[in-house]
Amino acid sequence: MSLRGTSTRQTTGQAGDDIASARRVLRMEAEALQGLADSLDESFTKAVEILAAVRGRVIVSGIGKSGHVARKIAATMASTGTPAQYVHPNEASHGDLGMITQQDAVLCLSNSGESRELTDMISHARRFRIPLIGMVRRSGSTLAQEADHYLLVPEYPEACPLGLAPTTSTTMMLALGDALAIALLERRGFTSDDFRVLHPGGRLGTSLIRVSDIMHGGEEMPLIHSGAAMGEAILTMTAKKFGCVGVTGAGGALIGIVTDGDLRRAMGDDLLQRPVDEVMTRNPLVIRQRALAVEAINLMNSKPCTCLFVVDDSAAPRTPVGFLEIHDCLRAGVS
Repeated sequence: MSLRGTSTRQTTGQAGDDIASARRVLRMEAEALQGLADSLDESFTKAVEILAAVRGRVIVSGIGKSGHVARKIAATMASTGTPAQYVHPNEASHGDLGMITQQDAVLCLSNSGESRELTDMISHARRFRIPLIGMVRRSGSTLAQEADHYLLVPEYPEACPLGLAPTTSTTMMLALGDALAIALLERRGFTSDDFRVLHPGGRLGTSLIRVSDIMHGGEEMPLIHSGAAMGEAILTMTAKKFGCVGVTGAGGALIGIVTDGDLRRAMGDDLLQRPVDEVMTRNPLVIRQRALAVEAINLMNSKPCTCLFVVDDSAAPRTPVGFLEIHDCLRAGVS
């Protein structure tokens, strides 16, 4: 009993120490990020201007932990409308400098600014007059002095109690890279449509699919005019194979819909001769052409129904430009 009790107390104590350690790290890094945000000035704007003017790509590089951060910055830029690529400095010294052209800009990350591995990349940028931006903690370092421009990462203690493992410094570099990427995104007017083009796969891609991307348009739409007989409506429903038909009135506006349920409720000997206006459900649900497909799913689930006519806000009110079934959304991976 006493041994188990001691073990429990030790485990509880260790858990408390672990949480205290984690909180200390997070608070130190949060404080550093706040300091970084407060330190931004026109130097950041100049870096954004240099990168925004690039006609080629932003080549991002670094060694060690800075290299890992550089990879992430390049990936974030590339996915938000700024063509970017990570180049390993050692590989650059063995032929990959050929990837860097005079249409590009180079962004080098180095905590000390004295990483020997970056020497050849710095020399290449100077030789061919390629814009070079440094991200460093020391303004008097070789990288800062050789660069056309540099972003200074403020001096804050590393969260590592030994003061050795890059922690606070790499967090600030990563955040500063995110700030650059988003500033460039906003400067370029990068939209969610542009984002979807670069993210066609996975949840991100499907969540940005618009109704207009998957709807049925033109001759595929099941439509008849007001005043038509139900016989014509049933023929149109059968030919279009959607299980419903929309009814348009003056000016082509959608005024009603006839579904399988409407047919069952109106069933009788004179059904085929009755005007469609007597059977249809008036003012059916519609969805905007520019709406996200997930909005259409939510609307259909809330009513419930399994199809929607699509309207264009720029056209006459409730003029149908497409037709969408819930199965169209599911096939596209939207749910």
